[in-house]
Amino acid sequence: MNQVLLYAGLLLASVSFFLCVYACLRVGKLLNSVKGLEWDTVATLTGDIGTIKKSIQTLNNRINGLNSPKLNDELLHYAIKQQNGAMHPPTDKLGG
Repeated sequence: MNQVLLYAGLLLASVSFFLCVYACLRVGKLLNSVKGLEWDTVATLTGDIGTIKKSIQTLNNRINGLNSPKLNDELLHYAIKQQNGAMHPPTDKLGG
């Protein structure tokens, strides 16, 4: 039984060591790939990604019909009615 625990411990330690070396290699590779990157470039890329995401979201909404002219017209009529005072809230007292 002691030999099984010894070999299992050695195997686990070996696997852990190799995983640690692999992680260190990946971190080194990442650091080498972003070596020449400046913060201004990162900020510009972040802004560009945000713009592209918003454009894609708008396009998807148009494709799905969420941004249809019919819906926009209904919202416009509702806003005009609300602005002209055609829609008054109830003046009756509700509750106690």
